[in-house]
Amino acid sequence: MHIDVVPNRGSRPAYLLRESWREGKKIRKRTLANLSTLPDDQIDAIRRVLRGEKLAPVADLFEVTASRIHGDTDVVLAAMQRLGIRELLSSRPSFEAEVVMGMIAARVVAPHTKLATTRWWRTRTLPQDLHIEHATDDDLYQAMDWLLDHQDIIEKKLAARHLKSGGLALYDLTSSYFEGKTCSLAKIGHNRDGKKNKLQVNYGLLTDRRGCPVAVSVYEGNTNDAKTLMPAVEKIRNDFGIERVVMVGDRGMIGQAAVEDLRQIAGLEWITALKSSQIRALVDGGALQLGLFDEKNLFELTHPDYPGERLVACRNVELGKLRAHTRESLVEATARELEKVRGMVERGELVDAGKIGVRAGRVVNKYKVAKHFELTIDDGSFSFELRKESIAAEAALDGIYVVRTSLAQKAMSAPDAVRSYKSLSDVERAFRSMKTVDLEVRPIHHHLADRVRAHIFLCMLAYYVEWHMREAWRPLLFAEEDLAAKATRDPVAPAKRSAAAEEKVATRTLDDGSPVHSFRTALEDLSTIVRNTCRTPGAPNALTFAIVTTPTPAQQRAIDLIAGIEV
Repeated sequence: MHIDVVPNRGSRPAYLLRESWREGKKIRKRTLANLSTLPDDQIDAIRRVLRGEKLAPVADLFEVTASRIHGDTDVVLAAMQRLGIRELLSSRPSFEAEVVMGMIAARVVAPHTKLATTRWWRTRTLPQDLHIEHATDDDLYQAMDWLLDHQDIIEKKLAARHLKSGGLALYDLTSSYFEGKTCSLAKIGHNRDGKKNKLQVNYGLLTDRRGCPVAVSVYEGNTNDAKTLMPAVEKIRNDFGIERVVMVGDRGMIGQAAVEDLRQIAGLEWITALKSSQIRALVDGGALQLGLFDEKNLFELTHPDYPGERLVACRNVELGKLRAHTRESLVEATARELEKVRGMVERGELVDAGKIGVRAGRVVNKYKVAKHFELTIDDGSFSFELRKESIAAEAALDGIYVVRTSLAQKAMSAPDAVRSYKSLSDVERAFRSMKTVDLEVRPIHHHLADRVRAHIFLCMLAYYVEWHMREAWRPLLFAEEDLAAKATRDPVAPAKRSAAAEEKVATRTLDDGSPVHSFRTALEDLSTIVRNTCRTPGAPNALTFAIVTTPTPAQQRAIDLIAGIEV
């Protein structure tokens, strides 16, 4: 007996159970049953029985004793292998290095406290693959201490990879808040997290020109931005052995005092920007003529107050509109609040001039627009009016910024100087990823200063892995793939997505019909790949074997892209 497959035009074929015999030279057939209504797996089982195979229930052949999530941590470990993270950590194999590898991978996939990490990775194949199944939270803390001891060596290796003599180095400072009050680094300072009266720690991130992290330094929470710049410069020159470098920092980082210090260092150049008060002085003095922006959005100038420097004035019309709208909203909100104060005075609820002043001052300082209001306060009397000339003066500078650099024209063109300054947004993107979006460096729960330093360095290493994974996965993510266009497009005009990137955003699908991912959802999709531990049921001391979920075409593409990472 056998199964015949009879084509049925565009429909499902007919499956017929038949027997055949020979009469002389002719083959005769007889249909015994029509199997077309059976599902494909049952038809295949009948076919295998007819071939003489012995079939048995799957449960009788093997049983699954454990299932652990494999795909997400496996792809991160693959990226770490491509990046040589193990070799970066130590030239000799060690248990501490393997634990650090596990903590880096865990922070990329699902950031937790160190105690929660040891609980979390029991659901993954990660500790098995790294042979750290029995690592405890105490082992994690000891590994952090080991990591901090190796930080200088690791950063030197990263600098050798990514920082070149005469190239750009980006530097910026941020802060993260604490849970607790006992750490010596925890201080009240300028809080960038919007957490008022929270103890915090500051840390500065040094990257290459692309925003790829190279080193991180930790400071007390009340440390001024500019005070951290020279240590970063000394690290580049003394620790990394790079004497010629171009430092890029924002206007708060590289101010006039910092410029004076940088001028004393041979081989060091810088790119930063002027503060609004400095721009106003140029306009008032006639050095910066706003009428020139009618013809172009970028031009160069020099000024005696900035000897040996080039100033590149830029005007972004769209940014100007945004600032004008923001100022209008803040002024209107402040005026409404001041009207309430005037009503309280008229009703006799506020009489004393001092108390009126405190209440009105709180209002005008809330939205940072006190300079645009004229307040008249007396006992039992309060009035206010807008300083229209102040608003007009500020509006004239909307969308205008001035990049300043010590680089000569032959070393870097004006458009490239602007592009280099705007590349600081890549450092800000790193901070967003480390602090909130992916790696969650905050809140910090450690109490020892060195543990805080190790924690932040660990997060930087995790971002180093994530940064390269994001670059490799650009075809899969809501990300721009045409990076070459950044080097030629107008550096002042608002950035625009390419047509291909717009298509991804609009359709939410890739060319193959699979969904476009964020970095996080791409990892979550890979987490559906599991590794099952199986054995033959009932057999004493039965050997186990593993079966891994077969990746879908989309998952395999993500895996293949990671395999192509190059340092």
